Amino acid sequence: MHKIAASIVDWKALRKDFPILREQAHGHPLIYFDNAATSQKPRVVIEALRNFYEHENANVHRGLHTLSSRATEAYENARQRVAEYIGAASSDEIIFTRGTTESINLVAQAWGGKFVRGGDVILLTEMEHHSNLVPWQLLSERTGARLRFVPVLDDGTLDLGKLPALLTPEVKLFAFTHISNSLGTINPVAELCEKAHAVGALTLVDAAQSVGHLPLEVRKLGCDFLAFSGHKMCGPTGIGVLYARKEILESIPPWHGGEK
Repeated sequence: MHKIAASIVDWKALRKDFPILREQAHGHPLIYFDNAATSQKPRVVIEALRNFYEHENANVHRGLHTLSSRATEAYENARQRVAEYIGAASSDEIIFTRGTTESINLVAQAWGGKFVRGGDVILLTEMEHHSNLVPWQLLSERTGARLRFVPVLDDGTLDLGKLPALLTPEVKLFAFTHISNSLGTINPVAELCEKAHAVGALTLVDAAQSVGHLPLEVRKLGCDFLAFSGHKMCGPTGIGVLYARKEILESIPPWHGGEK
């Protein structure tokens, strides 16, 4: 499940990249361990934000003037870089949102609103963050769909022995976390996606805790949706990403809530 890093880290040099670590806490140099909730921002990110506001700030896709053109170009370049970072087939598969929570809600509203009906099943796991639980609870209340949960064993891993009884043809979507925010468990995403597709279910991966720590390629994982946030991987607060496979996007009415 876990591997110890073999390389030697120059912690003093690394700390210098993060201006906030000059702060004091209880009379001591700040040591920050809450990155699973929100990571701190390195100077290069802070400077990039400042540069945008000083030189390019304007609405994207909304104007023909110079600043709007610059902002739009930077925005679309960012979308392309995200697509390359996660191994998407095209930047058209990248939807910007305000965070992982909104990304998952967007799938529940847009895809779930069209395709999920009474009698269908949404399969989750018992280790899900509430952001990957509440949207499906609300969807089930609206549609009459049912929720099922893959249990967690005492060692913090999923009880995959129960999966054949849970992942049945009634399942429309299997939504699960890549890395648990509370347990640190790394789930076998590719294997779970393959099993879901074998019964005709789509998959959504909550990658909020993994995308900044592990190499991640959505086409190798085989997932249909994948969500993550910038603020957990040294990026700014208020930006999130929803990856949605192109074939699925084309089957859904215009998406609302995310900037496409």
